[in-house]
Amino acid sequence: MSTVARRAEATPDIGKAMYRLIERLYPICRSITGDGVRESLAIVGEHVPLQVHEVPSGTPVLDWTVPKEWNIRDAYVKDASGRRVIDFRRSNLHVLGYSAPVRRRMSLAELRPHLHTLPDYPDWIPYRTSYYKENWGFCLAHKALRALPDGEYEVVIDSTLTDGALTYGELVLPGEQQEEFLLSCHVCHPSMCNDNLSGIALATFLATRLAARRARRYTYRFLFIPGTIGSITWLARNEQAAKRVRHGLVINCVGDGGPFNYKRSRRGDAEIDRAAANVLRHCGRAHDVFDFFPYGYDERQYCSPGFDMPVGALSRTTHGHYPQYHTSADDLGFVRPEPLAESLDLYETVIDAIEQNRRYRNLNPKGEPQLGRRGLYGAFGAGMRSEDEMAVFWVLNLSDGEHDLLGVAERAEMPFATIARAAAALRDTGLLAAE
Repeated sequence: MSTVARRAEATPDIGKAMYRLIERLYPICRSITGDGVRESLAIVGEHVPLQVHEVPSGTPVLDWTVPKEWNIRDAYVKDASGRRVIDFRRSNLHVLGYSAPVRRRMSLAELRPHLHTLPDYPDWIPYRTSYYKENWGFCLAHKALRALPDGEYEVVIDSTLTDGALTYGELVLPGEQQEEFLLSCHVCHPSMCNDNLSGIALATFLATRLAARRARRYTYRFLFIPGTIGSITWLARNEQAAKRVRHGLVINCVGDGGPFNYKRSRRGDAEIDRAAANVLRHCGRAHDVFDFFPYGYDERQYCSPGFDMPVGALSRTTHGHYPQYHTSADDLGFVRPEPLAESLDLYETVIDAIEQNRRYRNLNPKGEPQLGRRGLYGAFGAGMRSEDEMAVFWVLNLSDGEHDLLGVAERAEMPFATIARAAAALRDTGLLAAE
């Protein structure tokens, strides 16, 4: 049984707890700024002690500027009878994100250019935004659009777009070292469960697990930020902290039942890339590992050439590769507790590999040490399996100060956890010393 599967059996209810958090966050209308983000961070803050930052509109951040703050109270389109044929109260996806306020009467022909649908999926509402070009609009099911008769409509978007702030949450868990492990998720999408609520839930519960550990080698920094502008804002305000990041993962799309996917960092051979690849190779689940490309989520900001941070992205079905992506079908029925729990366990297994990865030196390198009398080979048994014994040989042979344990695992084609277990046994018997 893989390490990921063992963790899943040990904590069968955590997926349900993650799902309950998603259920709470689902109705909230989030965007890159505004009260929806604040309300969401307050709920996350019930689980972990978040520090919430407010960055004023107009603040220059790298090549960008923090935008005006957007909030919305109500929005609808009423037909001649006064019936709401498009209603923000039924789904906050009905409004084009960042819509400017509107209160007018107009014909269907005037209204139609402001209506967005998905003809290929006539029952679903698309998710659309217009963050950096002032606009307004509605999103609706294509079959609902086809049912609208010609005539005059009352169009209302009761929103505000004014100077305010960009809000993000941050949690730092100090470790033995100042070098950091960055974990980042975005918090700006309204009412979509896989993208982005599954990422928020995983980050929240991963933080609670790491906070409960008696010791952490690395310092862990969790960011709950609006996509793109949030990571750019954090990088602009934290260039020194960014230099301390030695490993990082962007968390998203982890609640569906699809295969795991890992996108390498820009460096391609960073320790996090090697750890994720090893864990996935031996996790017993379908998976893929692919090279960095300069689009996607916030990994593209962390991996921009001026920062070039060792940050990859670990997900299940990747964004844009499932039809429910950015639609109303990415709902509470699309994510499930079991894959959420499995994703959490996979993340923790990758983190454990990073925590335990070290270089060792064989203190008895001339000839093979007598393992039997040290309880490390056959005659003593003690529950050791053949794979464990082979791992002992690999660790002894490659512990020359040049290979780290991940390198040993790669060469031996074994799970990192098996190699780490062998290294611990050898260290405890005095045959191995950390470099």
